[in-house]
Amino acid sequence: MNSANMARLSVNINKIATLRNARGGNLPDLIKAAADCERFGAQGITVHPRPDERHIRYTDVYELKKVVTTEFNIEGYPSEKFLNLIREVKPQQVTLVPDAPDAITSNAGWDTKKNKDFLKKIIAEIKNIGSRVSIFIDPDAEMISRAAETGTDRVELYTENYAKKFSTDKINALKPYKIAAAHAASVGLGVNAGHDLNLDNLNYFSSNIPELLEVSIGHALISDALYYGLENTIQLYLRQLK
Repeated sequence: MNSANMARLSVNINKIATLRNARGGNLPDLIKAAADCERFGAQGITVHPRPDERHIRYTDVYELKKVVTTEFNIEGYPSEKFLNLIREVKPQQVTLVPDAPDAITSNAGWDTKKNKDFLKKIIAEIKNIGSRVSIFIDPDAEMISRAAETGTDRVELYTENYAKKFSTDKINALKPYKIAAAHAASVGLGVNAGHDLNLDNLNYFSSNIPELLEVSIGHALISDALYYGLENTIQLYLRQLK
């Protein structure tokens, strides 16, 4: 994969907000951090505001809208509060996740068969706003086929199982994702991926899935930045995508 068609890196800055909120005040400065991520090479900024605002606050999203110059990707469960935020901010991409309000992190993809009508209605509204829509999904052919029927533009493959199995059997860890990505492309869907991708497993994933358009990485990248520095870490992740 050459640089012209390599998957793009969107940096999830939730953990920077978690650090800020732990002490109060504005250290680290989330807005400056987002601008720095872009300056250091990130091709997108991802946030996932949750109802309890334990990391990203809704006010942060409005402030980020003023400074993000790359792709702004807002993730979340499509509650009415979340949809009001999307209507006002109009990000380039909205990633819908099926999380319960108290979930620590995303832990499953959408059941697109059970929720097809619900998703179809939400996705039509979001696309009417002008945002691209991606939905968080497991690497399951039926769920992907049903996702195509909702009108979504992309799916984001939930990669936790890949990450868990990578160190012991990377070939079989990748296999369902390779099949899922090819199937998504065959039914007209773009392919994103995220969850537990890191410097160890990212290159193997991206180099073996040519359909991959974008990865969203937060926890591992921000953790690595403690050791390598934010600028160097973003460059390290970009290299894994080449």
